[in-house]
Amino acid sequence: MRKKLSVLTTVAAALAAGLMPLTATSAAAADTPARDTSKDCGSLQLSGELPAPPAGQTVSQVVTIGPDCKPQLGKVQYTPAPAARQQSPAAADGQPHQVKSASEMFDCCKIRMTGLYTTSEWNTAGGRITDAKTTVTHGWNREPWDAGWSLKTPGQSEDCLKDCATSTTKAHADFTYKGIFDVTGTWYANSHDTSVELRADGTSACTFDVQLKHSFIGWNWVRSCS
Repeated sequence: MRKKLSVLTTVAAALAAGLMPLTATSAAAADTPARDTSKDCGSLQLSGELPAPPAGQTVSQVVTIGPDCKPQLGKVQYTPAPAARQQSPAAADGQPHQVKSASEMFDCCKIRMTGLYTTSEWNTAGGRITDAKTTVTHGWNREPWDAGWSLKTPGQSEDCLKDCATSTTKAHADFTYKGIFDVTGTWYANSHDTSVELRADGTSACTFDVQLKHSFIGWNWVRSCS
């Protein structure tokens, strides 16, 4: 009994002296979100370009972060575009042209985390683009109690909008996350960049980039142009 009391007295003295900060250790552990770091691939940048789709078609590709944390490129697929966006194979001068692009990040459960979208419209005459405009929109996943992904910094720039040989629009979006999987708001961040080139012959080209502050096995980047 005397030895047991001596041990308890020693522990109490150590706690009082701050040599065994059990309370502080517990608090720090509670503030650190539980993460499956075995699937964490760290920072990752993905880039790509899609060929111009035939009239009335959407071209898309899925890029999956594989078990070795390297991107696995899916097959480039062509599917019919929604009827509202279908155009004749060779739109004549004076007829409007339209192209849409999408850059989206999905988690392993196929939940869209973040997305950057553009809709471009332009008219042509005499081998020139007479006028062009692009609308940029964004999408992100929210969680209950005002948590989840948020749009931090959007951006958009055009090099030419009237009387152009070509017209290129660049769109940018930074997203941050604070929610169930990270209460600090410092662990996750996605940045999307897209570039859409409009041409006087009615064709177009789409390029995509995404930067992930932290990435995980099984995440999917879906890019499309239609």
